[in-house]
Amino acid sequence: MSKNLPARRLGKGGPMVSAIGLGCMSLSGVYGQSSDENGVAVIQHALDAGVNFLDTSDMYGWGHNETVVGKALKGRRDGVILASKFGQTKGEGGKNGVNGKPEYVIEACEASLKRMGVEVIDLYYVHRIDPSVPIEDTVGAMAKLVQQGKVKHLGLCEAKPETVRRAHKTHPLAALQTEYSLLYREEAEESLKTTRELGISFVAYSPLGRSLLTANVQSLQDVAGDRRSDHPRFAAENFEHNRELVKNIEVLARDKGCKPAQIALAWVLAQGEDIVPIPGTKQVARVDENLGALAVTLSAAEVAHLSRVFAKGATSGTRYPAGGMKGVYI
Repeated sequence: MSKNLPARRLGKGGPMVSAIGLGCMSLSGVYGQSSDENGVAVIQHALDAGVNFLDTSDMYGWGHNETVVGKALKGRRDGVILASKFGQTKGEGGKNGVNGKPEYVIEACEASLKRMGVEVIDLYYVHRIDPSVPIEDTVGAMAKLVQQGKVKHLGLCEAKPETVRRAHKTHPLAALQTEYSLLYREEAEESLKTTRELGISFVAYSPLGRSLLTANVQSLQDVAGDRRSDHPRFAAENFEHNRELVKNIEVLARDKGCKPAQIALAWVLAQGEDIVPIPGTKQVARVDENLGALAVTLSAAEVAHLSRVFAKGATSGTRYPAGGMKGVYI
């Protein structure tokens, strides 16, 4: 890496990672198309800019994303903290299933290692909790991967505090990954009480509200044809209300001479040194814009102002469609 970015530690004894990581999901056609060549270029540009924390999953493009990440890491694996996830399965009719069975944990990890062409995954998450399998069984199998040297650190995604506690007793967790932004605070901030008590870091995905907080989405036409159009916060009955909230970020960004996205990320960063946002993008220019948030300082008054404007419950619409909401905070 050519630059040194501010760093934060994962867990009590985990690795140091760049204070802003890179979420790679959008490089697999979720929010519009991205070629493999572009995906590799975005990842390698992020590495050149000092990012050392990459986040992928076997579910993103059902293996495609891990393959792209693997291509980008060829000859550049050293110093990169690589995170991936398992647990979501491809069901019939487009509905995702979950599988937290111990034997599947081992199978999924082997497949991910092969796709990425690496010998070890630095941070391995349960992507969605399987309510039919005790979390102790799932994490117990993950612990065996640590013992075998195939995984270094463990994490959960979208798990409620009770589940986090049970998992942490089975094997120490380095991180909990949950959606967290000005647009979504309720469950994330409740979870933070537990992660802080246990010394677990909090990895914030979608810290830009799937681009809504960047102010680049001005109308529903801007998200037509991609996954965001199915999200309630982009639904016609909710969108204008949420856009009005975002205008407060635009005003502050103009006053401070920066981008709205940088204000939104700076707010997340200001919530604590134990939080690492992982904004995703499929554009090289956006990588630089997001990292620019590290140079934006919000005063205590500005942080408080944003927290009041985006008070818990202020956003219109749930963060996932009804089906997706059943799979989070378990």
